[in-house]
Amino acid sequence: MEALAQFVLDHPRVLVLTGAGLSEPSGIPVYRDKQGTWLRTTPIQHNDFLKSAHSRQRYWARSMVGWPRMALASPNKGHLALADLERAGLIGQLITQNVDCLHQRAGQRDLIDMHGSLDRVQCLDCEAILPRTQVQQWLRETNPGIEGHMVQMRPDGDADLADELIASVQVPQCPHCAGILKPDVVFFGGTIARPVAAAVTDAVQACEAVLVVGSSLTVFSGFRICRDAHRLGKPIAALNQGVMRADDLLSLKVEEDCELGLERLQALLLKAADQRARSSAPAT
Repeated sequence: MEALAQFVLDHPRVLVLTGAGLSEPSGIPVYRDKQGTWLRTTPIQHNDFLKSAHSRQRYWARSMVGWPRMALASPNKGHLALADLERAGLIGQLITQNVDCLHQRAGQRDLIDMHGSLDRVQCLDCEAILPRTQVQQWLRETNPGIEGHMVQMRPDGDADLADELIASVQVPQCPHCAGILKPDVVFFGGTIARPVAAAVTDAVQACEAVLVVGSSLTVFSGFRICRDAHRLGKPIAALNQGVMRADDLLSLKVEEDCELGLERLQALLLKAADQRARSSAPAT
């Protein structure tokens, strides 16, 4: 951890990339174990959602019962540490692969939601943006008695649900044009919006180094950030437990719990910053 603190101090414009491992202490499960093996069934695919009414029904049924727990999740000490370090000027921009809005709730300001945010819903026809709370209310009123049947929540905000219950769920439509509603997130197999991709590219070019927190980088969009930074000669460090796709690109890796690790990193960095301020203060 001391080496990681020195890494951040040596690179004031460090770009932080976070993944599902950071949100796990907040009660949001991860997709994979420490060896990279899937822990649950494959999540919904982008093309399936677009082409199949059954897939949309399955998604919204499972999302209806999983969303309340996701909405109530609170930032953990790791999220709060990163927000505090940003306010102290000790880290630069943050990119998250998570869609749980916990960085926003923690107070992170210079933030890119690379894969979108579950608290928004988009109409694929008229492009209207709706708050997820509005869609949830419609789902509740139209499908009474379904919410209490959740078996296990998933990282993307939906939940395991029996097939017979899924088959009875009515799917929400856009209140403006009756078009298809989709959560404003990037499903597996989907592509990141061009403005977001451009912002990510700019962030990599502007940073001095990259710090990965809680991500195996199995998804290519996260791995690409490290690949591009490495090509630009920028060092990469990681605070993550288990196998990572970019292990051979790392300058430093600390295998420790993300929440506890970030809390300790914050203490080390604030102490070092205080010592620097004291040593540079004019003598009286």
